Amino acid sequence: NILDRPLGRSGARSSEGSVVSLSAFAYVYSELVQYHQGRAASISELERRLESAGYGVGLKVLEMTAYRAKETKRETRLMSILHFVSSSVWKSLFGKAADSLERSIDHTDEFMIIDYEPIASTFVSVPTDLGQLSADAYVSGIIAGVLDGAGFSARVTAHSVKVEEGEYTKQGSNAMPGMPPRKDKAVFLVKFSPEVLSRDAALER
Repeated sequence: NILDRPLGRSGARSSEGSVVSLSAFAYVYSELVQYHQGRAASISELERRLESAGYGVGLKVLEMTAYRAKETKRETRLMSILHFVSSSVWKSLFGKAADSLERSIDHTDEFMIIDYEPIASTFVSVPTDLGQLSADAYVSGIIAGVLDGAGFSARVTAHSVKVEEGEYTKQGSNAMPGMPPRKDKAVFLVKFSPEVLSRDAALER
């Protein structure tokens, strides 16, 4: 069943023994971006369209991942659902966990999921007139769908951030065949609603 297969690098194998073709995903995703680009009047509208397209997928991914894991309990704590997204959901989609999960130093309601090799934007060439576009907005929509479906309403946005020299050392050996090392990482900023923060604080008492 294709729903049991994660995305992955060409030729890679998951623990289940199969992956969805990365080239097929890249082609379909590129078409999706071009479809919405032709109907969007601005970069922000294009990103909202990609997020909206990913949101419905996120709801299904939550259901599918919980079914695969045969989980009967529901996550009720904020950090637990974030670990679920950055590990179980990421592995289900991309065949690996996210590279990092961090809490914002300046804002207690913000968290960051970091991926140094974001698949969604790897094969998308952003034109110069759309220079600020984050091609990973689709994935941020998936994250929002998963969180909302689990009862953790949040605003999720995708940002492309330059990788500092020496910041990520695994890339050379793990990079996709034929692809140069990436210069940018994807940072998915998760900003939870006040209601979610209040509920988590109450559970902590």
